[in-house]
Amino acid sequence: MSYSNLSIWACLPRTQRGQPIVLGTDPKGKKLLYVHANSIIIRDIENPSIAEVYTEHSTQVNVAQYAPSGFYICSGDQHGKVRIWDTINPEHILKAEYQPLGGPIRDICWSPDSQRICVVGEGRGKFAHVFMMDTGASVKGDLSGHTKAINSVSWKPTRPFRIATGSEDSKAAFFEGPPFVFKCTKGDHGKFVQSVRFSPNGERFATGGFDGKIFVYNGSSSDLDKELGSPAHKGGIYAVSWSPDSKRLLSASGDKTCKVWDVESGDLVADFPMGSDLEDQQMSCLWAGNYLLSISLSGFINYLDLDNPSKPKKIIKGHNKPITRVGLSPDKSTLYTTGVDGTVTVWDVATGDNDRIAGKGHGNHVSGLVVKGDTIFTAGIDDSVKYIDPVEKTYTGKSISLGSQPKMIAAVDDGIIAVTTQEICVLKDDKKVGSFPISWDGLCVSAAGGGNDEVAVGGADNLVHIYALSGNTLTEKKTLEHLGAVTDVEYSPDGHYLVACDANRKVVVYSLPTYEKFNKIEWGFHNARINCVAWSPDSLMVASGSLDTMIIIWSMTQPNKHIIIKNSHPQSQVTGLLWLNNETLISVGHDGLVKTWSVTF
Repeated sequence: MSYSNLSIWACLPRTQRGQPIVLGTDPKGKKLLYVHANSIIIRDIENPSIAEVYTEHSTQVNVAQYAPSGFYICSGDQHGKVRIWDTINPEHILKAEYQPLGGPIRDICWSPDSQRICVVGEGRGKFAHVFMMDTGASVKGDLSGHTKAINSVSWKPTRPFRIATGSEDSKAAFFEGPPFVFKCTKGDHGKFVQSVRFSPNGERFATGGFDGKIFVYNGSSSDLDKELGSPAHKGGIYAVSWSPDSKRLLSASGDKTCKVWDVESGDLVADFPMGSDLEDQQMSCLWAGNYLLSISLSGFINYLDLDNPSKPKKIIKGHNKPITRVGLSPDKSTLYTTGVDGTVTVWDVATGDNDRIAGKGHGNHVSGLVVKGDTIFTAGIDDSVKYIDPVEKTYTGKSISLGSQPKMIAAVDDGIIAVTTQEICVLKDDKKVGSFPISWDGLCVSAAGGGNDEVAVGGADNLVHIYALSGNTLTEKKTLEHLGAVTDVEYSPDGHYLVACDANRKVVVYSLPTYEKFNKIEWGFHNARINCVAWSPDSLMVASGSLDTMIIIWSMTQPNKHIIIKNSHPQSQVTGLLWLNNETLISVGHDGLVKTWSVTF
């Protein structure tokens, strides 16, 4: 009885309009570091399907940065707390936790010897703090000079040490030290200064602001060297990043472009147009080794191509909002996941590569997903069922209106059955052919298939309703009582059982055709509402996923045995489960992650 995590397919950075994202990279430029809600994602730049996730902050994380040594990461959250943790062990052991500021931390930088850390953000009258990494003791000095929250900070990587900051008071400040003393402020920007970065050789530092301007200053004296462009961008600049040789600068802007500048001459080297939609605003950028990366408002990670600026080399897609449903193609090579933002992502099961389904979808919460032959059906809270062509990876434009909000859909032999808040609908040949009004909230549905005409519907009335489907009409045969709202039902692949789970933390298996309880021992080891259940292909195991972050695998052959995967999605509920084969389970969660597990009884 054992389990292991085989892979994690990461979520995208969580984006918000007008909020810059701070990206980090390791000293070798091999890993990308970004945050998503409470999680910090460490992602391989060369092979983005390899990722690690750190979820130990109790609140939203804003920024994480590698130490120059590469052995530690410092992450800062919304409550002004920083955690310093090791990068070598897979457990990411905590080195220290401090509370340097009283409000959200917006940026972090390390001293070149990896001994000191400077954090900036919002605080109660204090916007910046420098402390020792191992003791948390304050480093002498005074980092005052700004009148509003500080957005960005950078530490000069060479002696003599300097710190530069950019703030919402539209100024950049320059400090000499340590002990750090205020030298001067720079008032060249007309709006918020969003990004300040020293070049890797320490000779210069650049600032980017919401006025669309980039200024380059001398790294030792802070004298203005030049302005790049006039102005550099038509929209606000969210980030600047230096090339490893300190000769060029990458900038990302809300005008939906990224640009590369030659700093010595001030010339524009490359202009990357990223699209024309609002979602194509560029919220951040990073020059890591040979890779130039940018983040769109959609959360997409763009790999920019200096040789062909008109088109990114590749775009990493996925989810940056919670995942709601998961489905598998008949040949088990392709996985489909849907999100609360109406997006549908298609994954290659073998490699973890993904793409986004194109076309006009639901635009909001997708509550149902069925993969049936050569068509995929989705149901959304726009009260409709829509069709996706899996070959073209796009919505076909076909849509069936349901009249009330769908909660789940299931495949029957020659159509689709949808349960909504007011009725159970039978859909065939692209139209609604049958409707059965209900007086209770329908929550979930499953059809037996394989010649069995039965359909099970779980409701908020604490009952599983069993119907016979004859043609286009439903006839209620019996009800099965639960002690909480029935959240998911599923017939077993061999057609011998029905499993149902409820808000009262119980999993119940019924034997067909009598619907007698199969598990005489109560299956109730979850601590909160169970969201989903899934049968293994051989019908010998049931997996259940819950609000309590756990997945439990139950055995049909040994009903008193089970495997508990605790914290399968840390600080996040499990929203969907699927078996790839009898040993491999896929789970999706509210954290936007897709995880693969190996399970052996």
